[in-house]
Amino acid sequence: MRRIDLLAAEIGSTTTVVSAFDKLSTSDPVFLGQGVGSTTVVEGDVRIGLNAAMADLSTRIGSFEPDRIAATSSAAGGLVMTVHGLVYDMTVKAAKEAALGAGGVIRMVTAGRIRPETTEEILKISPRIIILAGGVDYGEEEIILENARFLAALPLSVPIVYAGNSAIQKQVSAILRAGGKEELILPNVYPRIDELNIEPARKLIVKLFEEKITQAPGMSHIKEMVNGHLKPTPGAVMDAAVLLQKTLGDLMVLDVGGATTDVHSVAEGSSEIRDKMISPEPFAKRTVEGDLGVYINARNVAETAGFDALQAATGLDPESELERLRPIPTDDGMRRFVEALTLAAAKEAVNRHVGRIRYLYTPSGRVTVASGKDLTTVKWIIGTGGALTRLDIGARLENALRRRPETGELLPEFPQFLTDSDYILAAIGLIAEDYPDAATALMLKSFRMRRDISGS
Repeated sequence: MRRIDLLAAEIGSTTTVVSAFDKLSTSDPVFLGQGVGSTTVVEGDVRIGLNAAMADLSTRIGSFEPDRIAATSSAAGGLVMTVHGLVYDMTVKAAKEAALGAGGVIRMVTAGRIRPETTEEILKISPRIIILAGGVDYGEEEIILENARFLAALPLSVPIVYAGNSAIQKQVSAILRAGGKEELILPNVYPRIDELNIEPARKLIVKLFEEKITQAPGMSHIKEMVNGHLKPTPGAVMDAAVLLQKTLGDLMVLDVGGATTDVHSVAEGSSEIRDKMISPEPFAKRTVEGDLGVYINARNVAETAGFDALQAATGLDPESELERLRPIPTDDGMRRFVEALTLAAAKEAVNRHVGRIRYLYTPSGRVTVASGKDLTTVKWIIGTGGALTRLDIGARLENALRRRPETGELLPEFPQFLTDSDYILAAIGLIAEDYPDAATALMLKSFRMRRDISGS
């Protein structure tokens, strides 16, 4: 039986994938292979599916014994959160960016004073983490303190992260403790007008996930197998993307799934656009579109793209193709249709993610302003997940997501598409912290790129 450095498991809502890695402390790390099993949340123990995936892996690489097992998970509903801030375009947005960047599934967002009638909805959501923000430092206090009292009185036993006005940290902490809540106090996510500080909150949320995930259905025994990192899957992908940006420069990661489409961008943007921004954007940004997927939400994507446009692109009847659609295409026609759906889902998801140039008319004349995420400096678009690693649509995506100045969208100027051929981006997020050089080398191998591309 061979010993290997790390087994990285991705525990999804339906499928568990395990990836084996060795020689992580050397200059030539190795991805050995993958195994797949069904996720067994319903059975009450995800270890069953994890063991099945490991057995599948052993048929491919032989018997093995990992020194460490690490995992990412989006099973059991993922990292469900609610976010409560003061002004939607300011502190609410900042707290939301921190939660999404960590891999959170945000089920409620409130701005201003939390209304009493929301109590039942919050209890129904049953979040694993609650974020309370609000006010720039030494700004508004009373509404934030009222919101703290409201959350402290909720009959929920979940951590409450406070990342608002630093001047009232001690008061908020005392209120939450008096309500029997586990409170975690962080620097303000929006300390000054037009300044974001979301990274401390993002890192803490990932850490909380590792501590609290065992409370989720079917996950209670996961710590008995995992002796390495345990992260939300989208948070791990973000960690991998942030690391990769140091080598490749500004980039975007797309994951078109059966139910949702994720967009991660890690980009400084251009100084020219930055000077026109009317509100700050995070360096690392994630958006998730729960209505865009190529199987469960295929009809939504088809309606967004337009049935006539899909028929013109594929020569197929969209209604008939939707009726016979399967998670994995079974013939050439279905494959062409899924390719068109994937392209449409990616375009719409990026359209919701990207910023725009706008023109305001003032007494002094027309003023050019920008809002949202600037992707103009993004050179690389990385496709991961099932659809984008199996379908040959890279060239079409490059063209579809290229900037056209007349639209005002701040899309990439000259993007190039890379495929996460080994489907390891989430696993890389588990390696990145301890072995950054190995993680980078493994990603470049998955993209089939030479190491000397650094800085290109």
